[in-house]
Amino acid sequence: MPWPGTTSTPPSPPEARTPGTKPSLTILLSPNGSPFHVPDEVLMNPVQGPWAEVDLGALADNIAVLRRRLPTETRLLAVVKCNAYGHGAAAVAQEALRAGAWGLGVARIDEGVQLREAGITGPILVFGAAPGWAAQELAHYRLTATVTSREDARDLSDHLGDDQTLAIHAKVDTGMGRLGLYAQDADPSAAIAAIAGLPGLRLEGLYTHLACAEAKDPRATRIQIARFRTVLTALDARGLHIPLRHVANSAATLAHPEAHFDLVRCGLALYGYGAADLKPVMTLKARIVQLRRVPAGTTIGYGMTHRTRTPTTIATVCLGYGDGYSRRLSGCGRMLVRGRPAPIAGRVCMDLTMLDVGGIPGVAVGDEVIALGRQAGHDLGADLLAGTTGGIAHEILATLGQRVRRIYLAAGLARAA
Repeated sequence: MPWPGTTSTPPSPPEARTPGTKPSLTILLSPNGSPFHVPDEVLMNPVQGPWAEVDLGALADNIAVLRRRLPTETRLLAVVKCNAYGHGAAAVAQEALRAGAWGLGVARIDEGVQLREAGITGPILVFGAAPGWAAQELAHYRLTATVTSREDARDLSDHLGDDQTLAIHAKVDTGMGRLGLYAQDADPSAAIAAIAGLPGLRLEGLYTHLACAEAKDPRATRIQIARFRTVLTALDARGLHIPLRHVANSAATLAHPEAHFDLVRCGLALYGYGAADLKPVMTLKARIVQLRRVPAGTTIGYGMTHRTRTPTTIATVCLGYGDGYSRRLSGCGRMLVRGRPAPIAGRVCMDLTMLDVGGIPGVAVGDEVIALGRQAGHDLGADLLAGTTGGIAHEILATLGQRVRRIYLAAGLARAA
């Protein structure tokens, strides 16, 4: 039986394992979801470079947690733009639909096309502006377009083939100052009603985006929600009911139930951030490729910015900013080695990073290092790394490079402690 929203068949449940034994990793790298095992010699070989373990079971758990916060009739749209925040769009989209997400959200048309070509059949909303010349491609791949002006909608309508219909969501700018029909115009409902009447277009949704949903002060969010409701009231007066009205991003899904409406759009929360009952989905790992015992006064890395104060051991790890690991962690970040934090010594290089492991006994070449994730009670989550770099958790996750291998742990797979 195909997975919901896909044309592929789910893998069989993993076989039971003897308690206390380390499970082999099952990964789902192919779009059709077929499982296979990673040979130990691949993961143990440090020259293979870094890898990200993506726990699809945690992803499914997070969707369940989010759905429990919603009214029964409110749908959840899984945001998988930017390669699913670095997690891998096809595998995440497949599991999200299987776990109960109604549809998917992407930023650009090509992201939606890639999902369709990977066998994903569920609804896909493209958040970015849709140019008229792309109308036939959008319709062909059954992508739902975002319309941000009456002119853009007319352009899409004009470019559609005679037998084509394109589903659209109209976007209203209630305070973000980015894309959308301006909600503070005299009567934006007039433009929306005109869009609804254009040939070939099927107006299925109306939405806005919140600028400050994560802020402790809720006033700005409440103002935006009120503006959105004003537009809905004006549309009701015109006799126009739009089936899918949506406002909430991850932060509003968690903190503003008045923003839930018919649909919520969850991105960061899907991947385990924003609430204590959510589980981070990704762990970024690499291996030590060299150990060197050095005396006090040894300089490390580009610019010789780090000088050892005492005799110590420097570990070189096969992970760098070319893999998406932030260079802003130079001299201030940490990685986990044998369950203990090891400070970054000097600057993060393009392909390598050096750690001071002098205080950690038993470290060996080939040891696994955790650059993002949890181990032995220590937390190096994306939110904490972002606090060190001055960025945001979204950025830490989304900038993970393509040369980092993604390893997908199947939902329900037994995992080592």
